[in-house]
Amino acid sequence: MSVQEIYDARHGEKGAYIAGATGDWELIIGMEVHAQISSKAKLFSGSPADYGGEPNEHVSLVDAAMPGMLPVINEFCVAQAVRTGLGLKAQINLRSVFDRKNYFYPDLPQGYQISQFTFPIVGRGEVRVDLPNGDVRIVRIERLHLEQDAGKSLHDQHPSMSYVDLNRSGVALMEIVSQPDIRTAEEATLYLEKLRTILRYLGTCDGNMQEGSMRADINVSVRKPGGPLGTRCEIKNVNSMRFIRQAIEYEARRQIEIIEEGGAVRQETRLYDQVKGETRSMRSKEESHDYRYFPDPDLLPLELTQNWVDEIASSLPELPDAKKTRFMSEYGLSAYDAGILVAERETAQFFEQVAKGRDAKIAANWVITNLYGALNEAGLSIENSPVTAASLGRLLDLLADQTLSSRLAKDVFEIMFATGGDPEAIVAERGLKQVTDTGAIDAAIDAVMAANPDKAAEVKAGKDKLLGWFVGQVMKSTGGKANPQMLNDALRQKFGL
Repeated sequence: MSVQEIYDARHGEKGAYIAGATGDWELIIGMEVHAQISSKAKLFSGSPADYGGEPNEHVSLVDAAMPGMLPVINEFCVAQAVRTGLGLKAQINLRSVFDRKNYFYPDLPQGYQISQFTFPIVGRGEVRVDLPNGDVRIVRIERLHLEQDAGKSLHDQHPSMSYVDLNRSGVALMEIVSQPDIRTAEEATLYLEKLRTILRYLGTCDGNMQEGSMRADINVSVRKPGGPLGTRCEIKNVNSMRFIRQAIEYEARRQIEIIEEGGAVRQETRLYDQVKGETRSMRSKEESHDYRYFPDPDLLPLELTQNWVDEIASSLPELPDAKKTRFMSEYGLSAYDAGILVAERETAQFFEQVAKGRDAKIAANWVITNLYGALNEAGLSIENSPVTAASLGRLLDLLADQTLSSRLAKDVFEIMFATGGDPEAIVAERGLKQVTDTGAIDAAIDAVMAANPDKAAEVKAGKDKLLGWFVGQVMKSTGGKANPQMLNDALRQKFGL
């Protein structure tokens, strides 16, 4: 039995198959994620690693591969790679080697890329992916290696020529390579989302896919359930969760149709056409020997000490899986709610501030439902929320001490979100305090009953479904300020129910 078969048996395949003309097919996916290291400088030069800027503004002589220029390793980037490896529960290799990966492209000025091949800085690890049905998919990490990014070819600046922008040349990347453990397009996006969350918690990559800080090469193949692995095709440089899902689904169907029509899938590199919603051939797939890897003679082997690695390990933050477990045990949250709250480090911190000394389940509901809903509608992140954690907490205090009903609290929240105002001040200025005076509630009920004697008679005659109508009328007459429980109790007493 192969390593892959043993893994599949242990993890229990759930039969998420694709139906074809000849029966079911199983989708096999592995991913190579390129994550730009959060660093002020590039991997082998002191040039800024900032996004954007005028073309060729952030380029040193090293980045431009001028004769005689030698690379010098950026220690901070090395530490960031080790930090990421530790966050992925991976083996840290105390000795690693930089290699030259030889290929020609106009935006690669050296004619080779400095990367790692045989001896990467990080070995095997894993990412735990929580699936919507409650299952867990463990995606094994094969390796993480350091490499420099290439520049960018600009094909739309001139009718007959392409320009080259070397601002990205030499920017530090971590290439995180998974085993082919992913089985659906949905799992692929969930894996990438989880990996992005881990990197953002660690502070090693900002995960901004729109700016190219994180992009994925996706290896896709199909096989009959339990059969040998099929021929894979690689879809290059996909930088959107939506496009990743679309590309995988299209490519799987394409391969199934080829095989079912008697053809054979050709191993190749493909691109995803976002406009047409399809993959298209880019080039035949290179093998490692095509790149003629050899150790870079300008860079000594990278040798780390265990004490240095241990020092980095001691500075790691609480990571998403551990935080989720704690939120469930400490705050009594469901796995679903805890999962939403820990997806972003900033959201988790916001929630804990709101929940401190309060009912955590109510706090979670307000953050997930009310705050998230308002932020999404406004197109804002939680860091830019007009409602702070402190002010939301004070709003929940007003709800807990019955100064506000749940309805009034929602009204106050909307005003807070629109104005950034203080909940106590809003309640005072707008007279939104809940009515808990039994005399005032009784008077309001009497007024509604007097104005509607026929309906009051129907309730007394046993038509208690009309009780809700009376609740609505009294609420209307009090501007929604009557305490709902006290109102219901008073109505039932009035009608002898």
